[in-house]
Amino acid sequence: MKAVTWHGKRDIRVDEVPDPAIKEPNDAIIRITSTGICGSDLHLYEVLGPFLAEGDILGHEPMGIVEEVGAAIGNIRPGDRVVIPFNIACGHCHMCGMELYAQCETTQVREQGTGAALFGYTKLYGQVPGGQAEYLRVPEAQFGPIKVPEGPPDERFLYLSDVLPTSWQAVEYADIPEGGSVTVFGLGPIGQMCARIARHLGHRVIGVDGINRRLDLARRHGIEVVDASEVSDVPGAIRRLTSGRGTDSVIEAVGMEAHGSPAAKIAQALTGLLPGAVAAPLMSNAGVDRLAALNQSIDTVRRGGVISVIGVYGGMTDPLPMLRMFDKGITMRMGQAHVRRWISALMPLVTDDADPLGVMDLTTHRLPLDQAPMAYEMFQKKADGAVKILLQP
Repeated sequence: MKAVTWHGKRDIRVDEVPDPAIKEPNDAIIRITSTGICGSDLHLYEVLGPFLAEGDILGHEPMGIVEEVGAAIGNIRPGDRVVIPFNIACGHCHMCGMELYAQCETTQVREQGTGAALFGYTKLYGQVPGGQAEYLRVPEAQFGPIKVPEGPPDERFLYLSDVLPTSWQAVEYADIPEGGSVTVFGLGPIGQMCARIARHLGHRVIGVDGINRRLDLARRHGIEVVDASEVSDVPGAIRRLTSGRGTDSVIEAVGMEAHGSPAAKIAQALTGLLPGAVAAPLMSNAGVDRLAALNQSIDTVRRGGVISVIGVYGGMTDPLPMLRMFDKGITMRMGQAHVRRWISALMPLVTDDADPLGVMDLTTHRLPLDQAPMAYEMFQKKADGAVKILLQP
Protein backbone atom coordinates (compact mmCIF):
# COMPACT_ATOMS: atom_id res chain seq x y z
CA MET A 1 0.00 0.00 0.00
CA LYS A 2 0.95 3.67 -0.20
CA ALA A 3 1.67 5.51 3.04
CA VAL A 4 3.03 8.89 4.15
CA THR A 5 6.37 8.26 5.86
CA TRP A 6 8.93 10.30 7.80
CA HIS A 7 12.52 10.39 6.56
CA GLY A 8 13.94 13.42 8.39
CA LYS A 9 13.23 17.03 9.23
CA ARG A 10 10.89 18.41 6.53
CA ASP A 11 11.40 15.19 4.55
CA ILE A 12 8.00 13.55 4.12
CA ARG A 13 7.55 10.94 1.38
CA VAL A 14 4.88 8.63 0.03
CA ASP A 15 6.30 5.10 0.04
CA GLU A 16 5.11 1.63 -0.82
CA VAL A 17 4.92 -0.34 2.44
CA PRO A 18 3.46 -3.74 3.41
CA ASP A 19 -0.31 -3.87 3.92
CA PRO A 20 -1.33 -4.12 7.59
CA ALA A 21 -2.70 -7.40 8.87
CA ILE A 22 -4.74 -8.62 11.84
CA LYS A 23 -2.35 -9.43 14.71
CA GLU A 24 -4.68 -9.67 17.70
CA PRO A 25 -8.29 -10.85 18.08
CA ASN A 26 -9.42 -7.29 18.86
CA ASP A 27 -7.81 -5.72 15.75
CA ALA A 28 -9.57 -4.32 12.72
CA ILE A 29 -8.31 -3.28 9.29
CA ILE A 30 -9.75 -0.07 7.87
CA ARG A 31 -9.58 1.11 4.25
CA ILE A 32 -8.93 4.83 4.58
CA THR A 33 -11.17 7.19 2.60
CA SER A 34 -9.99 10.49 4.12
CA THR A 35 -7.27 11.49 6.57
CA GLY A 36 -6.29 14.89 7.92
CA ILE A 37 -2.98 16.63 8.46
CA CYS A 38 -3.02 17.93 12.02
CA GLY A 39 -1.17 20.92 13.42
CA SER A 40 0.60 18.53 15.77
CA ASP A 41 1.88 16.62 12.71
CA LEU A 42 3.91 19.74 12.01
CA HIS A 43 5.77 19.14 15.29
CA LEU A 44 6.96 15.87 13.74
CA TYR A 45 7.85 17.73 10.55
CA GLU A 46 9.93 20.27 12.48
CA VAL A 47 10.79 19.52 16.12
CA LEU A 48 10.19 15.94 17.27
CA GLY A 49 12.38 14.10 14.76
CA PRO A 50 14.58 12.55 17.51
CA PHE A 51 11.58 10.44 18.55
CA LEU A 52 10.88 9.13 15.04
CA ALA A 53 12.49 6.40 12.95
CA GLU A 54 12.95 6.61 9.22
CA GLY A 55 9.93 5.10 7.51
CA ASP A 56 7.46 5.71 10.37
CA ILE A 57 3.92 6.10 8.99
CA LEU A 58 2.32 9.38 10.05
CA GLY A 59 -1.24 10.52 10.64
CA HIS A 60 -3.84 10.29 13.38
CA GLU A 61 -7.06 11.71 11.86
CA PRO A 62 -8.45 8.88 9.69
CA MET A 63 -11.81 7.53 8.67
CA GLY A 64 -12.85 4.85 6.24
CA ILE A 65 -14.52 1.50 5.68
CA VAL A 66 -14.01 -1.63 7.78
CA GLU A 67 -12.32 -4.29 5.64
CA GLU A 68 -11.59 -7.04 8.18
CA VAL A 69 -12.06 -7.68 11.90
CA GLY A 70 -10.46 -9.98 14.44
CA ALA A 71 -12.25 -12.86 16.12
CA ALA A 72 -13.06 -10.86 19.28
CA ILE A 73 -14.77 -7.97 17.45
CA GLY A 74 -18.57 -7.80 17.59
CA ASN A 75 -19.28 -4.06 17.54
CA ILE A 76 -18.25 -3.42 13.92
CA ARG A 77 -18.20 -5.54 10.78
CA PRO A 78 -16.82 -5.30 7.24
CA GLY A 79 -18.56 -2.56 5.28
CA ASP A 80 -19.19 -0.27 8.25
CA ARG A 81 -18.19 3.37 7.85
CA VAL A 82 -16.10 4.45 10.82
CA VAL A 83 -14.05 7.30 12.26
CA ILE A 84 -10.94 6.32 14.24
CA PRO A 85 -10.05 8.32 17.41
CA PHE A 86 -6.43 9.40 17.49
CA ASN A 87 -5.80 7.82 20.91
CA ILE A 88 -5.95 4.05 21.34
CA ALA A 89 -8.03 3.04 24.35
CA CYS A 90 -9.45 -0.26 25.57
CA GLY A 91 -12.66 1.08 27.14
CA HIS A 92 -12.53 -1.19 30.21
CA CYS A 93 -9.47 -0.35 32.36
CA HIS A 94 -9.51 1.87 35.47
CA MET A 95 -8.68 5.04 33.54
CA CYS A 96 -11.17 4.28 30.78
CA GLY A 97 -13.77 3.71 33.51
CA MET A 98 -13.15 7.33 34.52
CA GLU A 99 -13.51 8.38 30.84
CA LEU A 100 -9.82 9.38 30.83
CA TYR A 101 -9.25 7.56 27.59
CA ALA A 102 -6.02 9.39 26.76
CA GLN A 103 -4.54 7.72 29.88
CA CYS A 104 -5.75 4.17 29.07
CA GLU A 105 -3.80 1.72 31.25
CA THR A 106 -3.95 -1.02 28.63
CA THR A 107 -2.12 1.01 25.98
CA GLN A 108 -0.01 3.34 28.16
CA VAL A 109 3.53 3.56 26.80
CA ARG A 110 5.21 2.76 30.11
CA GLU A 111 8.76 2.56 28.77
CA GLN A 112 8.43 6.25 27.88
CA GLY A 113 6.38 7.22 30.94
CA THR A 114 3.55 8.51 28.75
CA GLY A 115 -0.19 7.99 28.41
CA ALA A 116 -2.25 6.01 25.94
CA ALA A 117 -0.71 5.07 22.60
CA LEU A 118 -1.50 7.33 19.66
CA PHE A 119 -1.64 6.58 15.97
CA GLY A 120 1.31 7.88 13.96
CA TYR A 121 2.96 9.82 16.75
CA THR A 122 6.55 8.90 17.64
CA LYS A 123 8.21 6.47 20.02
CA LEU A 124 6.89 8.57 22.90
CA TYR A 125 3.40 7.27 22.16
CA GLY A 126 4.02 3.73 21.00
CA GLN A 127 5.28 4.19 17.42
CA VAL A 128 1.95 2.83 16.12
CA PRO A 129 1.68 3.12 12.30
CA GLY A 130 -0.58 6.02 11.43
CA GLY A 131 -3.56 6.70 9.21
CA GLN A 132 -2.08 8.73 6.35
CA ALA A 133 -2.14 5.58 4.27
CA GLU A 134 -4.41 3.41 2.17
CA TYR A 135 -5.06 0.99 5.04
CA LEU A 136 -4.79 1.11 8.84
CA ARG A 137 -4.57 -1.58 11.49
CA VAL A 138 -6.68 -0.48 14.49
CA PRO A 139 -5.81 -2.09 17.84
CA GLU A 140 -8.47 -2.19 20.58
CA ALA A 141 -11.13 -2.04 17.86
CA GLN A 142 -13.70 -3.44 20.30
CA PHE A 143 -13.92 0.12 21.63
CA GLY A 144 -12.21 2.72 19.45
CA PRO A 145 -13.96 2.98 16.06
CA ILE A 146 -16.98 5.27 15.88
CA LYS A 147 -19.69 4.16 13.43
CA VAL A 148 -21.15 6.98 11.31
CA PRO A 149 -24.00 7.06 8.80
CA GLU A 150 -23.61 6.48 5.09
CA GLY A 151 -24.32 9.33 2.70
CA PRO A 152 -22.86 12.66 3.86
CA PRO A 153 -19.31 13.51 2.73
CA ASP A 154 -16.37 12.52 4.89
CA GLU A 155 -15.85 16.09 6.19
CA ARG A 156 -19.13 15.81 8.09
CA PHE A 157 -17.59 13.13 10.34
CA LEU A 158 -13.81 13.08 9.90
CA TYR A 159 -13.20 15.73 12.54
CA LEU A 160 -14.63 13.41 15.21
CA SER A 161 -11.22 11.71 15.09
CA ASP A 162 -9.44 14.64 16.75
CA VAL A 163 -10.41 18.23 15.89
CA LEU A 164 -13.92 18.29 17.35
CA PRO A 165 -13.39 16.29 20.58
CA THR A 166 -10.11 18.11 21.21
CA SER A 167 -11.87 21.45 20.78
CA TRP A 168 -14.89 20.41 22.86
CA GLN A 169 -12.63 19.30 25.69
CA ALA A 170 -10.70 22.58 25.50
CA VAL A 171 -13.95 24.51 25.95
CA GLU A 172 -15.10 22.21 28.77
CA TYR A 173 -11.75 22.61 30.54
CA ALA A 174 -11.94 26.40 30.14
CA ASP A 175 -14.94 26.38 32.52
CA ILE A 176 -16.43 29.53 30.98
CA PRO A 177 -19.20 30.91 33.21
CA GLU A 178 -22.70 31.14 31.75
CA GLY A 179 -22.74 34.05 29.34
CA GLY A 180 -19.03 34.60 30.03
CA SER A 181 -16.10 35.39 27.77
CA VAL A 182 -13.15 33.48 26.38
CA THR A 183 -10.08 34.36 24.34
CA VAL A 184 -8.82 31.75 21.90
CA PHE A 185 -5.13 32.08 21.03
CA GLY A 186 -4.41 30.56 17.61
CA LEU A 187 -7.08 30.19 14.94
CA GLY A 188 -5.84 27.08 13.20
CA PRO A 189 -8.27 24.16 12.91
CA ILE A 190 -8.44 23.52 16.68
CA GLY A 191 -8.71 27.21 17.56
CA GLN A 192 -11.42 27.72 14.94
CA MET A 193 -13.50 24.91 16.37
CA CYS A 194 -12.88 25.98 19.96
CA ALA A 195 -14.18 29.43 19.06
CA ARG A 196 -17.23 28.06 17.23
CA ILE A 197 -18.12 25.65 20.02
CA ALA A 198 -17.82 28.35 22.68
CA ARG A 199 -19.96 30.67 20.55
CA HIS A 200 -22.51 27.88 19.99
CA LEU A 201 -22.73 27.46 23.77
CA GLY A 202 -23.59 31.14 24.21
CA HIS A 203 -20.27 32.69 25.21
CA ARG A 204 -18.51 35.81 23.99
CA VAL A 205 -15.45 34.74 22.00
CA ILE A 206 -12.38 36.74 21.02
CA GLY A 207 -9.98 35.01 18.63
CA VAL A 208 -6.30 35.95 18.26
CA ASP A 209 -4.17 35.22 15.22
CA GLY A 210 -1.95 37.07 12.77
CA ILE A 211 -3.07 35.47 9.50
CA ASN A 212 -5.84 37.18 7.54
CA ARG A 213 -7.37 33.97 6.17
CA ARG A 214 -7.83 32.60 9.67
CA LEU A 215 -9.18 35.87 11.03
CA ASP A 216 -11.70 36.12 8.18
CA LEU A 217 -12.83 32.52 8.75
CA ALA A 218 -13.44 33.27 12.44
CA ARG A 219 -15.36 36.47 11.65
CA ARG A 220 -17.70 34.47 9.39
CA HIS A 221 -18.78 32.53 12.48
CA GLY A 222 -19.46 35.56 14.67
CA ILE A 223 -16.11 35.62 16.46
CA GLU A 224 -14.55 38.92 17.50
CA VAL A 225 -10.91 39.00 16.45
CA VAL A 226 -7.63 40.65 17.39
CA ASP A 227 -5.00 40.73 14.64
CA ALA A 228 -1.73 39.85 16.37
CA SER A 229 0.24 41.10 13.35
CA GLU A 230 -1.05 44.62 13.95
CA VAL A 231 -1.33 44.79 17.75
CA SER A 232 1.88 44.97 19.78
CA ASP A 233 0.16 44.31 23.13
CA VAL A 234 -2.47 41.62 22.60
CA PRO A 235 -3.37 41.13 26.31
CA GLY A 236 -3.74 44.91 26.67
CA ALA A 237 -6.03 45.03 23.64
CA ILE A 238 -8.23 42.30 25.10
CA ARG A 239 -8.38 44.01 28.49
CA ARG A 240 -9.60 47.15 26.72
CA LEU A 241 -12.41 45.06 25.22
CA THR A 242 -13.38 43.61 28.61
CA SER A 243 -13.63 46.55 31.04
CA GLY A 244 -9.95 46.27 31.90
CA ARG A 245 -10.24 42.77 33.39
CA GLY A 246 -9.43 40.29 30.63
CA THR A 247 -11.69 37.42 29.60
CA ASP A 248 -13.08 34.92 32.10
CA SER A 249 -11.18 32.13 30.37
CA VAL A 250 -8.47 31.60 27.78
CA ILE A 251 -7.95 28.66 25.42
CA GLU A 252 -4.32 28.33 24.30
CA ALA A 253 -4.45 26.50 20.96
CA VAL A 254 -0.93 27.31 19.72
CA GLY A 255 1.53 25.14 21.62
CA MET A 256 5.25 24.59 21.46
CA GLU A 257 6.06 26.45 18.24
CA ALA A 258 4.59 29.84 19.07
CA HIS A 259 6.08 32.85 17.33
CA GLY A 260 7.81 35.48 19.43
CA SER A 261 10.13 33.21 21.46
CA PRO A 262 13.54 33.70 19.77
CA ALA A 263 15.74 32.09 22.45
CA ALA A 264 13.64 28.92 22.61
CA LYS A 265 13.46 28.82 18.81
CA ILE A 266 17.27 28.80 18.67
CA ALA A 267 17.43 26.06 21.34
CA GLN A 268 14.95 23.93 19.39
CA ALA A 269 16.87 24.44 16.15
CA LEU A 270 20.20 23.51 17.73
CA THR A 271 18.73 20.40 19.34
CA GLY A 272 17.30 19.40 15.97
CA LEU A 273 20.82 19.37 14.51
CA LEU A 274 22.02 16.74 17.00
CA PRO A 275 21.97 13.00 16.25
CA GLY A 276 18.71 11.40 17.35
CA ALA A 277 20.39 9.28 20.04
CA VAL A 278 21.69 12.48 21.67
CA ALA A 279 18.75 14.78 20.98
CA ALA A 280 15.98 12.51 22.28
CA PRO A 281 17.16 12.28 25.92
CA LEU A 282 18.11 15.96 25.86
CA MET A 283 14.60 16.94 24.75
CA SER A 284 13.00 14.50 27.22
CA ASN A 285 14.88 15.93 30.20
CA ALA A 286 15.89 19.48 29.33
CA GLY A 287 13.77 20.60 26.38
CA VAL A 288 12.27 24.06 26.18
CA ASP A 289 9.23 25.32 24.31
CA ARG A 290 8.44 28.64 22.68
CA LEU A 291 6.07 30.04 25.27
CA ALA A 292 4.90 33.35 23.80
CA ALA A 293 1.25 32.26 23.44
CA LEU A 294 1.15 30.72 26.91
CA ASN A 295 2.65 33.82 28.51
CA GLN A 296 0.15 36.00 26.68
CA SER A 297 -2.64 33.72 27.89
CA ILE A 298 -1.52 34.26 31.48
CA ASP A 299 -1.53 38.02 30.96
CA THR A 300 -4.91 37.96 29.19
CA VAL A 301 -7.08 35.90 31.56
CA ARG A 302 -8.87 37.83 34.28
CA ARG A 303 -7.95 37.33 37.93
CA GLY A 304 -9.44 34.09 39.18
CA GLY A 305 -9.89 32.88 35.61
CA VAL A 306 -9.12 29.60 33.87
CA ILE A 307 -6.61 28.76 31.14
CA SER A 308 -7.26 25.67 29.03
CA VAL A 309 -4.10 24.54 27.23
CA ILE A 310 -4.84 22.41 24.19
CA GLY A 311 -1.77 23.34 22.11
CA VAL A 312 0.84 20.56 22.29
CA TYR A 313 3.96 21.14 24.42
CA GLY A 314 7.06 18.99 24.70
CA GLY A 315 9.50 20.82 26.99
CA MET A 316 10.65 19.59 30.40
CA THR A 317 12.31 22.76 31.73
CA ASP A 318 9.91 25.45 30.57
CA PRO A 319 10.00 28.55 32.81
CA LEU A 320 6.58 29.75 33.95
CA PRO A 321 5.77 33.04 35.71
CA MET A 322 4.59 31.36 38.90
CA LEU A 323 4.45 34.59 40.91
CA ARG A 324 2.05 36.13 38.39
CA MET A 325 -0.02 32.96 38.10
CA PHE A 326 -0.28 32.61 41.89
CA ASP A 327 -1.06 36.29 42.38
CA LYS A 328 -3.84 36.20 39.78
CA GLY A 329 -5.29 32.96 41.18
CA ILE A 330 -5.25 31.25 37.80
CA THR A 331 -6.52 27.71 37.25
CA MET A 332 -4.88 25.79 34.40
CA ARG A 333 -6.09 22.56 32.76
CA MET A 334 -4.56 20.67 29.87
CA GLY A 335 -4.00 17.30 28.23
CA GLN A 336 -4.70 15.06 25.27
CA ALA A 337 -8.37 14.81 24.36
CA HIS A 338 -10.37 11.86 25.70
CA VAL A 339 -12.02 11.44 22.31
CA ARG A 340 -14.80 8.95 23.04
CA ARG A 341 -15.86 10.94 26.12
CA TRP A 342 -17.22 13.78 23.97
CA ILE A 343 -18.77 11.92 21.03
CA SER A 344 -22.30 11.77 22.48
CA ALA A 345 -22.37 15.58 22.71
CA LEU A 346 -20.85 16.08 19.26
CA MET A 347 -22.70 13.52 17.14
CA PRO A 348 -26.04 15.40 17.12
CA LEU A 349 -24.21 18.52 15.95
CA VAL A 350 -22.34 16.86 13.08
CA THR A 351 -25.44 14.97 11.88
CA ASP A 352 -27.53 18.17 11.94
CA ASP A 353 -27.99 19.34 8.32
CA ALA A 354 -27.83 22.94 9.57
CA ASP A 355 -24.13 22.30 10.39
CA PRO A 356 -24.12 24.48 13.54
CA LEU A 357 -20.33 24.16 14.00
CA GLY A 358 -19.50 24.76 10.35
CA VAL A 359 -17.61 21.51 9.90
CA MET A 360 -18.20 21.71 6.15
CA ASP A 361 -16.28 24.96 5.74
CA LEU A 362 -13.16 24.11 7.77
CA THR A 363 -11.40 22.19 5.00
CA THR A 364 -9.47 24.46 2.65
CA HIS A 365 -7.64 21.83 0.59
CA ARG A 366 -8.42 18.25 -0.50
CA LEU A 367 -5.45 16.52 -2.09
CA PRO A 368 -4.56 12.98 -3.16
CA LEU A 369 -2.31 11.03 -0.82
CA ASP A 370 0.50 11.21 -3.39
CA GLN A 371 0.72 14.97 -2.82
CA ALA A 372 1.38 14.66 0.93
CA PRO A 373 4.93 16.15 0.76
CA MET A 374 3.58 19.28 -0.92
CA ALA A 375 0.64 19.38 1.49
CA TYR A 376 2.92 19.30 4.55
CA GLU A 377 5.06 22.11 3.15
CA MET A 378 1.97 24.17 2.30
CA PHE A 379 0.50 23.67 5.78
CA GLN A 380 3.79 24.44 7.53
CA LYS A 381 4.21 27.67 5.55
CA LYS A 382 0.48 28.49 5.78
CA ALA A 383 0.61 29.02 2.02
CA ASP A 384 -2.35 29.36 -0.34
CA GLY A 385 -4.71 30.11 2.57
CA ALA A 386 -4.22 26.64 4.05
CA VAL A 387 -6.18 26.12 7.27
CA LYS A 388 -7.06 22.42 7.07
CA ILE A 389 -5.78 19.92 4.52
CA LEU A 390 -7.31 16.50 3.90
CA LEU A 391 -5.55 13.68 2.06
CA GLN A 392 -7.57 11.11 0.12
CA PRO A 393 -5.96 7.77 -0.86
